[in-house]
Amino acid sequence: MFEALALASYMGVMSITPGPNNIMLTASGVNFGFRRTLPHMLGIALGCSVQLLLCAVLFAQIAGWLGAVRPALAVAGCAYLLWLSLRLARAAAPERRETARPMGFLAAALFQWINPKAWVMVLNACVLFMPRDGQLSAAAAMALLALAVNLPCIAVWAWGGERLRHWLQQDRALRLFNLAMAGLLAATALWLLVEELGL
Repeated sequence: MFEALALASYMGVMSITPGPNNIMLTASGVNFGFRRTLPHMLGIALGCSVQLLLCAVLFAQIAGWLGAVRPALAVAGCAYLLWLSLRLARAAAPERRETARPMGFLAAALFQWINPKAWVMVLNACVLFMPRDGQLSAAAAMALLALAVNLPCIAVWAWGGERLRHWLQQDRALRLFNLAMAGLLAATALWLLVEELGL
């Protein structure tokens, strides 16, 4: 019981604190509304849970392998975040709004595999909370708990973005907001890259 509460607390803190997913969800909530952002949120929540399940089940094998591929994953993830920040900055232009659309379920789920914060969250959860016997049932329980905690936490960011919509009706305000979100996302990517590569 205590371990489940500790895992829920850990997942809650990691899910609700700022990071690439939450910055993108806030921007999506502003630009597309909460309802159109739902596939993005569900993709994140399910993507993180599947990632946790697979890592927990295969943690012994992955631990050694991950050390070799982790820098490549970090570079790929941070490059993708920089590309997303550029798209977000350009999405602010009023003439581009009609062709823009929110990130979909599958893209959001797959993004977790190159999201440095998601890897930190999942690997720490495996190290800290996976029982020594490493049974599939324990891994599945961890993944379900992560899903139950993650989804409401990230929904707060999309909902908050939607609440900002009425303040950002003017093109100039929306442009400034999107540029600020793009800057935060780019700064997050660069910070994660520096931390990961020890630069």
